[in-house]
Amino acid sequence: MSDTSTRPVFGAAVYYRDPFAALDWLEKAFGFTRQFVVTSPDGKLCHSEMRFEDGYLMICGEWPGMPASSPAALDGKNTQSVHVQLKRGLNAHCERARNAGAKIVREPEDQFYGDRVYAAVDPEGHVWSFGETAREVTREEAEKASGLKIDGWI
Repeated sequence: MSDTSTRPVFGAAVYYRDPFAALDWLEKAFGFTRQFVVTSPDGKLCHSEMRFEDGYLMICGEWPGMPASSPAALDGKNTQSVHVQLKRGLNAHCERARNAGAKIVREPEDQFYGDRVYAAVDPEGHVWSFGETAREVTREEAEKASGLKIDGWI
């Protein structure tokens, strides 16, 4: 039995037309781990949660009367993406995703703010980005490199 009281303070829900296939694919491609899965007597997914390090993600099916945010439900458009910050191994993570069938829409690349980032699209069209800190950058360095004004830099 899972202890749901240890959930992180923030998580996201992603809606899929085939949530069981999504659970399998997210494990294979991105390394998420199933926390728990709740099904109805007729075999429909009622609720599920996956973990990735200290974060969690709810994988949901589309139900009548409930919001649906899958790209298929929105004529192929995305209204959000999920970002995962890795501790290390971004290039290998990208190759794992590619080998599992992810469409890589941004190859791994160093960013002006010090992270290395790539982005992928899953089989149902959701956009995922992954990053890792490549080097520490000051606000001044990031502003100079980008030409942007940045407030609230930590």
